[in-house]
Amino acid sequence: MAVSRRQVLARTGAVGAGIAFAGSLSVLFVSTATATATATATATATAAEGLGQGSGYGPLVPDPEGLLDLPEGFWYQVLSREGDELLSGEGPVPGNHDGMGALGGEGGSARRIHLVRNHENHASARVPVPAVVGITYDQGGKGGCTVIELDGRNNVLGERVGIAGTAANCAGGPTPWGAWLTCEETEDRAGTNGYTKDHGFIFEVDPVDPSRTGATPLTAMGRFAHEAIAVDPVSGIVYETEDAFTHPFGLFYRFLPNSPLGGTGSLRAGGALEAMRVPGVPDLSVIDEPGVTFDGVEWVPVPDALAKKTPIRLQDFGRKGITHAQKLEGCYWGDDSVHFVSSFARSEDGSGADHYGQVWRYEPNARRLTLVVVFGPDSDIGMPGEAPDNICLAPGGGLMVCEDGGGEQYVYGLTREGEVYPVARNAQNTGSSESPEYGEFAGVAFSPDGSTMYVNCYAPGTTFAVTGPW
Repeated sequence: MAVSRRQVLARTGAVGAGIAFAGSLSVLFVSTATATATATATATATAAEGLGQGSGYGPLVPDPEGLLDLPEGFWYQVLSREGDELLSGEGPVPGNHDGMGALGGEGGSARRIHLVRNHENHASARVPVPAVVGITYDQGGKGGCTVIELDGRNNVLGERVGIAGTAANCAGGPTPWGAWLTCEETEDRAGTNGYTKDHGFIFEVDPVDPSRTGATPLTAMGRFAHEAIAVDPVSGIVYETEDAFTHPFGLFYRFLPNSPLGGTGSLRAGGALEAMRVPGVPDLSVIDEPGVTFDGVEWVPVPDALAKKTPIRLQDFGRKGITHAQKLEGCYWGDDSVHFVSSFARSEDGSGADHYGQVWRYEPNARRLTLVVVFGPDSDIGMPGEAPDNICLAPGGGLMVCEDGGGEQYVYGLTREGEVYPVARNAQNTGSSESPEYGEFAGVAFSPDGSTMYVNCYAPGTTFAVTGPW
């Protein structure tokens, strides 16, 4: 952002004034029947109470190494850093660490953990993902994924390329069959920026043996600026977010696979791509009351999933139109629902409102969409920061949220009761003492047993394992 939330707060003397959301996260973790009532009843009370004295793990302790500030009783281990040599000998660790998943080993074994890490490298990337025979899509692409193999004590056993030759791999998500879906956040075509192939696709990565998935784009899942995905573990439907921050904004999609849940042919067997329509709501940004629910959500077939001539969000969806939302980012599955994040909305960009983030919940069985959380600025805007990005479920319930805004960067926890607490702060100042700069957090994920939080610092690219009394 040109002017960050903290700059505004500094001018008004309101830094650290409280919590930054209106609403209650309890709707994420209670039954469908009580979700809306709970949100409505607790929205005002939660915003007023602020950060409770007993929430979280206490204040953050400055790290003498200047890398990562954590609460007392927690400690970190640096698993991998940009520019170091991959243990496979394939080349240096690429930069721009972004979305990440923590997947069990062969057969889901907790004794082996595979961290599949995205690298959001564009054409100008300084440290590209090394090209590897058999798993490189486009020799002109500098993005991709790397895989870190760990034992049960977070000792690094191996580190190698998972896929190469892709572009701007931002987020993605895990699948019920143990693979990682990595998403390209671009719409660049062959012939631009040195690319020899079209980009804007989803790719599947096998963390145990990447050669089994290769580098084949899942074209039926659409070509657009992808951000994240979440898979319904029962139906196999894949939900997808589109990160578009200029008007007209992105869409929320679902992909109906011909071969769901990793069956014969898996996602490569094709399927149908649809976009969400909320009747009477052309822009989700204008909704600012937590607990508001929309029934009868519709799904409209995408006219041209490959966007051969026109970006999908600009295509003709018929007389009733389609529903847009600014900066759709994080996405995850939980409580028989898919949850997705709008990172912010700005009226200056053509949005119908201003906010610093929303969390939405869609219940497929009921065809119901609920606004769960709204972050500032109409509420108290001290925490949990601006522009929520990657999110995941915390071991004890609630969410972990990666911040992607201006100024200092945090990982925040949000409890079921709506309390917000700091978990980590990036202490790596890439600017100067007069004008400090800090890279965003990304890729927060927990080990299968919940004992370790893994998280990336985007720049300088650093992957941490954080342990303690979770």
